[in-house]
Parts: sequence; structure tokens; C-alpha cells
Amino acid sequence: MLFGAGLVSATTFAQNTATIDGTTPLGSSSGYRTWSVGINAGVLNQSNILGFNREGFDKLEHNVGYSAYIKKQISPSFGLKAQYLGGKVAGKNEDNGSSFETKTPWSGALSAEWTLANTNWRFFNSIIKPYFAVGIGALNFETSYNDGTTVTNHDATTKLYVPVDAGFKFAVAKGINLDLGYQLNWANQRFDGVMGGQYKNDLFSYAHAGLEIALGSGSKPYLGNSNPVATLVQDYTSKYDELKAERDALVASNKALKDQVDALANELKDDDGDGVANKYDKCPNTPAGVKVDGSGCPLPEMKHETKVIEKIVVTEEDKKVVAEAISNLEFDLSKATIRESSHASLNRVAALLIEKNFSLKLAGHTDNTGSRELNLRLSKERAEAVKNYLVSKGANPSRIEATGYGPDQPIASNATAAGRQQNRRVEFTLY
Repeated sequence: MLFGAGLVSATTFAQNTATIDGTTPLGSSSGYRTWSVGINAGVLNQSNILGFNREGFDKLEHNVGYSAYIKKQISPSFGLKAQYLGGKVAGKNEDNGSSFETKTPWSGALSAEWTLANTNWRFFNSIIKPYFAVGIGALNFETSYNDGTTVTNHDATTKLYVPVDAGFKFAVAKGINLDLGYQLNWANQRFDGVMGGQYKNDLFSYAHAGLEIALGSGSKPYLGNSNPVATLVQDYTSKYDELKAERDALVASNKALKDQVDALANELKDDDGDGVANKYDKCPNTPAGVKVDGSGCPLPEMKHETKVIEKIVVTEEDKKVVAEAISNLEFDLSKATIRESSHASLNRVAALLIEKNFSLKLAGHTDNTGSRELNLRLSKERAEAVKNYLVSKGANPSRIEATGYGPDQPIASNATAAGRQQNRRVEFTLY
């Protein structure tokens, strides 16, 4: 009945109760509470689970017993406890009318206790924990013996006794266990007052129920409830989940970057190979080798071509137009899309190319952030984007050269943000 009540209580209170949260595998015992106290009460009698009584005292009297102990937990499955046990034991032999009554004012025993369930890896928060204890101590008792006609009172005496305890502990809260146990006590032959009887030692039992309460800071778990193997599994699982979440986030980030690169490549795609990107090509599918204007449409054929060789002179005013375009040139972040704020100065460069028939070299550069392969591609695509814009405004594509150098030709240190900003540029060279 006691075991059933304990099981119901433990299930009720411990369903959502974490008894060892916050522990780490192979951690120091300083992270746990290692001292505890226990109090319990129960029934003392001459009966025992071994199936026999002592000296024919078959008619049992059930008397209240009480016990308290303090325990030092050495490891999750082993501890030492000092126990006090008191109460009264009595019995009667109906065959010859004899009886006895023994009072135990006090006792003290030191026992070693093993907690068995804490070695089961399946339970991180063990609710039900069988235990076994054995010890040795001193028992003070005084016996009154009635042989059927005469009552003999024996003076109080103190003798060695051996307590053997087994039972179940139920973790009902963090640091609190319900304790249900059964204790057998081997005592001196004088315990029941019968001297020179059949048995060398007397035996009495103590069925009990009580509480074990851990001492110390409530922020620490109780070592007696800890399960090192289950804690190790819990720690491994937690770290695996964290690493998996980081990996999933990295995969998602890489996919987003790939989508940006694909979108940029699609913007600069030139299916007919005429030097004008599809985005600006007003005459798609131009045959190979046909000369086109800035909008991608074929130029009218000239029956007579006269080559005029003239000296190209680049004035300071021309250089100023180009310098202004360089300083105003801006792209979307990590893209080759020219921002609208740059269009006005680029329009003046296009007009200058058309008016004076200049040639122009565009050199794209980046800082060293990211991979070299990506930076080479981005610098080339940005130089091509400038060329395509100028061609869309009427500039001759055959007189514009676009090249990407990536991070290979820095003009400032990449160790600072200001230096990296200077290195991200497109250089214009008129000739």
C-alpha cells in the first residue's frame, strides 16, 4: 500500500518536474548539493520478509517507529548516512503465554547506501530510484520479558546491531524525494529477553515512509538525483541541435547569395552577342558580325568609307567630366546595378564620347572581402554595366573596353573600412 501511494504521488508531482536541470556531464561535485537530511516514520514489529519470527512470538504487535538521518552523497549512486532509529517492539507467544516488550530510546548507525536507478541512461530526470543500504551501529534498548507467570525487567543496555535497508525514492521536486523503505535490524540476543534460545541474534523490522530533503542552495541540483550517462546524452543532443540550427542558417544564407548572383548574371546576359545586354537591347537576335548602335540595332551600311586619322586631344574639361562621373558612380550592395543618382554624370560622359569620338577603358576593382573568384566576376560585371549604360545612350560599343581586376590592384589598405571603400571603384581612361 505504501509503495502504491508513493508511486501515485511521484507520478502526480513529478510529471513536469525537472530534478537535475542545469547539470553538465563529468562536472565537478561543487555544482551539486551533496548533503541531505531524511525524516520518516513507520511500523516496528518482530515480523520480517525472510518468513520467520523469533522464538515463537507469532502474535505481533505493531508499534510506531521513527527515524532521522543525515547523508553525504559521494557520487550519484553512492552515499554515506548516519541514522537514528527509535520506538518500541513487542510480541507474544500464544503457545506458552510468554511475551516481551522492548523499548529503543535511541540508536545510531553509519550505513553505506547505493542508489540503483541513477545508472540507467534512459532517464535524464529519474522519478523512481530503488536503493539499498547496509551499516553497523549501536542500539540502546531495555526489555521487559513475561514467561507466562513472572515479569523480568532487564536493565537498559547498548549493543551493536546491523541495519539493512531497501526501498524506493521518488523525486517529487528538485532536491526533495519521497522515501518508502523496509529495514531489517539484526540485534543482540537479549533484545527479546529470551536468553540461550534457538537464535544467536534477534531480528526486528521497520517499514517506513518519509522525506529526504537536500541541503544547500536551491539553484543547484541534488547529486543523489543526478544521472551522468543521461546528462551526457542530454548535453550531446543539445549541442547537436545548436550546430544543426547554425548549419541550416548558413545554408539559407548561401542560397540567398546565390540567388543574388544569378539575378545579376541574368541582368547582364547578352544572347545575340552584339555587346548590348538583353536589358538594353532593342533589337534582339541580331546576326553575328553585324555592327550595332548603342541600343543593339544594326547600323546603316556605308557604301564609301573614308578613314580620317586625326589627333585625339583630351582636355582638362574632358578629364573633369570623367572625374565627376567616377566620384558619383554608385552600385547597389553586392550587385552590378547602377543607382539612379549616377545617371546624370554618366550621361555627360556618353555625350562626350559621341561628340569627340573618344575611346574609353573601364577598369573595375573591388576590395578583398569575400572570395577572389566572386570579386573578379563582380568587378567585370560592374565595368560591363557602365559600358552597357553608355552604349544605351548612343556611345559606340566598339570604342569602349570593359575589364575587371577584382581585388588585385588596390590603391589603399584593405585593413580599414575607408581603405576598402577606396578600393571599390571603376576607373575611366579616355584616349
